[in-house]
Formats: sequence, C-alpha cells, structure tokens
Amino acid sequence: MIRLDVQPWGETMAELLVAAKDAEDAGAGVVWAPELHRSAFVTAAALATATSTAGVATGIALAFARSPMLTALAAADLDELSSGRFRLGLGTGVARLNEDWHGVPFERPVPRLRDTVAIVRAVLAGGDPILHKGVRSIRVRGWRRPYPPTRPYLPIYLAGVGPAMIALAGEVADGWIAHELCPPGEIPPLRRPGFDVVAAACCSVDPDPAVARRRAANVVGFYASVKSYAGGFARAGFGAVADAAVAALRAGRAADDLGDLVPDEMIDHYTIAGTPARCAARLSDFSGKADALKLSPPSYGLPAEETRAAQKSLLELLGDVT
Repeated sequence: MIRLDVQPWGETMAELLVAAKDAEDAGAGVVWAPELHRSAFVTAAALATATSTAGVATGIALAFARSPMLTALAAADLDELSSGRFRLGLGTGVARLNEDWHGVPFERPVPRLRDTVAIVRAVLAGGDPILHKGVRSIRVRGWRRPYPPTRPYLPIYLAGVGPAMIALAGEVADGWIAHELCPPGEIPPLRRPGFDVVAAACCSVDPDPAVARRRAANVVGFYASVKSYAGGFARAGFGAVADAAVAALRAGRAADDLGDLVPDEMIDHYTIAGTPARCAARLSDFSGKADALKLSPPSYGLPAEETRAAQKSLLELLGDVT
C-alpha cells in the first residue's frame, strides 16, 4: 500500500504538535513542515520533538531564501534532533515570492537549484575545503563541522512542477514532491528503487460531500490565481477559471477567498474531497504512481474551527485506512 503522510495544521504551534502526534499515531509515515506562514525549519524542529517514529521533512523549505550552507547546517541539526528521521525538502517558489518577498535572485532557477543541492551535499559531507562555482558558489577553507553526523547520508527531496524541475529532481535528488494540486494522472514516471515519489493532495473529508467540496474550494481558487500555474490549468480545461481567479485577485479579492469561482468538477479533479468512503477510494488512485501521498487538510479562507474539524476527519480517515 502507498505510504500515507500528513502535513499537519495548527492555529498555534502547540496545536500543530498535537496534530503531528495524532497523525503519527494514526499511521502517518512522514509529517511535513511547509514554508508560507511559518518557518519550515523551526516547524520541523518542533515536529521532531513531538514525534518518535514518523519521518520529519520540510515540504518545502525555500531553496534560495537562505544560503546553501545555512540550509545544510539546519538539515544536519534537524537530523540529529530527530535521531535520523529528517528529510530535506527544497523548492524554488515563484519569481515574485523570491524577488519581492525575500529580495533574492530567481533567474536561471534550474541551475541555481542544482548548485544549491551540490553545495548542501558538499557541506554535509564535511570535507575541507568546500568549493563549488556556478550560479550559486561557495569557497570555504579551514572549516570543518566538529560534530559527528547522525548518519552517513541525509536524503534531499526537490519539489517541481515544470518538466525541467522534475527532470532535475530525478537527476540529483533522492525524491520528488508534487504540488498540492497534482492529480494522479499528472504524476511523472519517476518511480525507481531508492527514489521516493511523493504525491500530494488537499484532503477534505465530511459526511456531506457539499461541505467537503466547499472547504476545499478555496485551496483550488488560491492556486488558480497564481499566473505561474496558468498553463497547467489551461491544459486541464480550466483556463477560464484561472483567468477569472487572476482577474478577481487584481480587482482586490483575497487570494484565499476565491472558492466561489471554482466548479465542483475542478475541485474533484485537483483534490480528494467527499465522504469518508469516497476519499478512501480516491487514495487508491495514487497507488502504482507514487510511493507516498502527502495529505493536508483544507485551511485557505476557512475559520480555524472548520479547518480543525476537517483535520480531525482527515486523521480519522488515515487511522481507518492504515
């Protein structure tokens, strides 16, 4: 059976950690820490202390907003803190996020990410000197980390949407992380021994399928408003919805409150939403296409109590199927 992972949610860090422990108890293979409203590395550290058997991963940490050396040091610390359960998940984000939010370059993202992985691996290997020249470079002499590594090798995962990024993950990483809106039919053929293909899905479970879809709608609407993903929506036949979401965003609508623009067929295409029986059946659609499926409760534009209820139902489903 496919490994089922969870990206837990919490209105507070304390609640997030309870959710992570509940996910582990329900059978989650890995708990993932995203990076949007919290720091992925700080969250992963907290998840490591709240769990004991599940893997802990960043899903994803922004690859360009930190130096590769700082990323490597954080990864090594997290692997030690988690007793060898950590997986470093990296992604580029989009141009606007890097340049406007973080003030870092985004040009040539594929070679930039390739260099990032190479430098992280070099730092983790612990040699002296550490030298790499490229779009991102490092030149370190006379430095050596004075602590023994927790294990000889720490796995690195890359997130990617376009073909070049997906190919890079298959070439230089130990795993690939899908976008949250990646239907089973769009998972690339990367499966091979030793490489971990991690699909992802917003999972909205409720006895009333209309409630489940409504909770998931804002997740789809949010990503539909991001122009970087317009091509994918158009190829799936939802280009007009994406255009409407972009127009609504420009007109002043909140990005996390565009679910009313999203039809049910689009929600069903991009999310796992419906009754417990329907959602359990949908999980099987990913078998044979991915090694793991990272599930997250709907949260965009929802009151905390609704996300809390949705996560409770998700973890109940996880416990039932595992």
